[in-house]
Amino acid sequence: MIQHCYTIDINHFIVSFSDAIWEYFLIFVLIIAALYFTIKTGAVQFRLFPQMCKGLVERRKIKDDKHHSISAFQAFAVSIATRVGTGNLAGVATAIAMGGPGAVFWMWLIALLGSATAFVESTLAQLFKVRSKHSFIGGPAYYIKHGLNNKTLAIIFALVMTLTFGLTYNSIQSNTICEAMKTAFGFDRTIVGIGLCIISLIVVFGGIQRIAKVSSIIVPIMALGYLILALYVILHHINLIPEVLYLIFSDAFGTDKVFAGGVGATMMWGLKRGLFSNEAGEGSAPHAAATATTTHPVKQGLVQALGVFTDTLVVCSCTAFIILLSGAYQNEGLNGISLTQAALKHEIGQIGVYFLAIAIFLFAYSSILGNFYYGESNIRFITNKKIYLQIFRVLSGGVFVLFGAIASLTTVWNLGDICMAIITTINLYAIFRLGKYAFRLLKDYSRQKREGKDPVFNSNTLPEIKDKIECWD
Repeated sequence: MIQHCYTIDINHFIVSFSDAIWEYFLIFVLIIAALYFTIKTGAVQFRLFPQMCKGLVERRKIKDDKHHSISAFQAFAVSIATRVGTGNLAGVATAIAMGGPGAVFWMWLIALLGSATAFVESTLAQLFKVRSKHSFIGGPAYYIKHGLNNKTLAIIFALVMTLTFGLTYNSIQSNTICEAMKTAFGFDRTIVGIGLCIISLIVVFGGIQRIAKVSSIIVPIMALGYLILALYVILHHINLIPEVLYLIFSDAFGTDKVFAGGVGATMMWGLKRGLFSNEAGEGSAPHAAATATTTHPVKQGLVQALGVFTDTLVVCSCTAFIILLSGAYQNEGLNGISLTQAALKHEIGQIGVYFLAIAIFLFAYSSILGNFYYGESNIRFITNKKIYLQIFRVLSGGVFVLFGAIASLTTVWNLGDICMAIITTINLYAIFRLGKYAFRLLKDYSRQKREGKDPVFNSNTLPEIKDKIECWD
């Protein structure tokens, strides 16, 4: 019996150690990518920040009724819909609970650097996008196939991406919604799941245009509502802001933690939650970026880079300040969404629990819609047969949403983590190889801006891959 228990412990240790090594390796590569692209683009996320904001509200100057294309803001909303999810409410709380207040600083830092990675992958998605019957479509599978000329790797990415976002992640989001509704209002999980299936299927069968329209409504509402709540808490404790900022920075570099390994834990939790919250380098946002109509690929690359700032520097910071100002993070045993709930309840009473449940619903539901589109775009890459697309729509918006409502998702979470690691690895390999085109596009864009022009791209700018570019004649 003793030997049997010992064997189980050793096996558990080996599995945990292997998972940690893989996770740390992936974080390390993502950080290297963020630094590399920041340097190669001349810190584009800082230099051209005003143009990021301008591009978000810029009116379309190309009319393409044939492809029912969507605006830069709608593409931004779809990508934000998947970026901004339960991780912004629960993930930030976990980072603070496990790594301390200093984890917030490292989340900020990786967002500032990671936005350069988001710029590169989204610019490439625009460059290699293709025309479909109803809209433009693109993403990593497309720039892997056309840019790297590797169809096999592209299909592998498309399959895993579909499984990750279109199916697995939707179960996770559904589970979170149903649990929040049950905790706050006592609603039956199955009934909530059925209702969620119905409203999801209505939207997903409308395609990217309907998803974009719904997301462009939900995303501003949920972000604005959460921002207003955070501002209320901040203004209520305005005299404590200097103290909280000092706490964040001192905890991030505190010398008293060095010998206990605390600084390392703080850094890793902050980097981990920041990287996986903003999704820079994961290969998800480029799908939304490719759908937008614009005169130059760099314009949408800049808009999507702004999405990283919005996710981490705005929404995640809202959660962090609510938790730190309330002091709830000092209560042992509180973690994840329970910590955020406790913080809100402390600040505004029981209504905070209700508000959080509604916020989670909006955050997670918008993620379901965005996740579905990411899966659909990859299904379209693999096959043009409508039957497979319809099957996927039923599975993504119906079966897996309902499954998430009634099931325990430990296994699905594990599967999701594995799939996420695979697609991130493939995407990083691709954008490292193809990044040179994004750099040249940025130079072309900057040259035209210096000449006082509204930048317009033509495939003749990149003659060596002109035959691989479909939408920029």
